[in-house]
Amino acid sequence: MTELQKRVTAQLKNKRIVVLGAGLTGLSCVRFLYEHNIPCAVNDSRKNPVDINEFTALYGNTQFVTGHWDKALISTADLLIVSPGIDTSMAEIANNISSNCTVIGDVELYCQFDETPILAVTGSNGKSTVVSLLGHIGGRLGYDVQLAGNIGSPVLDKITDANDYLIIELSSFQLETLTSMQAVAATVLNISADHLDRHKTIENYCAIKQSIYTQCETAVVNRDDSATQVSVENKSTTTISFGSDMPEVGHFGLKEIAGQQHLLFGDQTLIAVSDLPLAGLHNALNYLAVLALGYSAGWSITDMVTQFPSFSGLSHRCQRIASDDGISWVNDSKATNVGAALAAINGLSGIISKENKLVLIAGGESKGADFSPLKTALADHVDHLYTLGTDGDQIASLTDRTTKVSSIQEAVIKAKENAKAGDVILLSPACASFDMFKNYEERGLAFIEAVQSVQEAS
Repeated sequence: MTELQKRVTAQLKNKRIVVLGAGLTGLSCVRFLYEHNIPCAVNDSRKNPVDINEFTALYGNTQFVTGHWDKALISTADLLIVSPGIDTSMAEIANNISSNCTVIGDVELYCQFDETPILAVTGSNGKSTVVSLLGHIGGRLGYDVQLAGNIGSPVLDKITDANDYLIIELSSFQLETLTSMQAVAATVLNISADHLDRHKTIENYCAIKQSIYTQCETAVVNRDDSATQVSVENKSTTTISFGSDMPEVGHFGLKEIAGQQHLLFGDQTLIAVSDLPLAGLHNALNYLAVLALGYSAGWSITDMVTQFPSFSGLSHRCQRIASDDGISWVNDSKATNVGAALAAINGLSGIISKENKLVLIAGGESKGADFSPLKTALADHVDHLYTLGTDGDQIASLTDRTTKVSSIQEAVIKAKENAKAGDVILLSPACASFDMFKNYEERGLAFIEAVQSVQEAS
């Protein structure tokens, strides 16, 4: 144990600690505290969040109150460690937090305890892709890297002496209770309205995201999204940018060369977007963000680019399907909402030549979603739409260039009949899958199998 860890442990032992929430994150906090002989109590509003016998076997006499937020526990706490899914502004909690109580999350506790270099990623879309690609590249370059936060394991489970880097995905909920991170580099990939039921306004949501820049040495910003720019009061932070335009020296961007978009570092050409496994302009920006973060950590740009083709991407998220017909088949089954589908449509439209078509397969269970934001994208970018599922007709009503089908297989067959080399056929449903499939994974696999079948038949 380092001197820092000894000091923090001693300080924690003198506090009355309450862990709010007994899910994956909350239990990781309890486990961390118990392993360091730091007493705590646990409170969860659910009646049976865990097997109480198993909990007792693991954590002895640790106090565990369930079924409500406990006023007495909360009001006497010196330190509340709150799981990110719990809104501390709700009256049952907020009204009982004493003025001398500190409220933190598991990531804040980690940052106070561990000094492993951090690369941090937040944003409304693309976080998981960026941290997964960054982790893959770091590993291929020989670094000992761990992924944690809003992806994979809770961060407190990643405390070890072996890590070269912790790559952490941060949600707005986690950022609300984070102040002590000292990341090597951090990025806000993009901003769009999200979680406003909790954050109330887009301005507040944006400010929470922007707080990541006060906790890093280098801020990686998106030139295409003004909401990701470093605010005036943080202008002293070193900044590296990425964007879809030609970059200045020391920054990352895109340029069309011989009819193909390429990734650039300043005026240095790095790789053609068409040679990258992840399809779409939005993923080109994700690659640029990874390069900027890795570059900030001192990783070789050339070595990172060399490893890009070895990353196959997250399953069912804008993945290219191998084919021999010259058509780009893209599986984006994980697009279970309108925002995700819009990102795929707009991203792919940015890399298709004027002579080729973008064909969309969409539909499923809407969960009451408003499809109207799709209307402009369908009009501007989608040459034909195939719809299916319970709420496919709602999407079909947004355009007259549409065909209704009864299955993924039928959509693939009909799309293939009307497509030529260079066209893109995208499955991006904008809907959940449970009206026709167990989950989006099964839907994506059905699409892959259908594409493979039409290849064999042709």
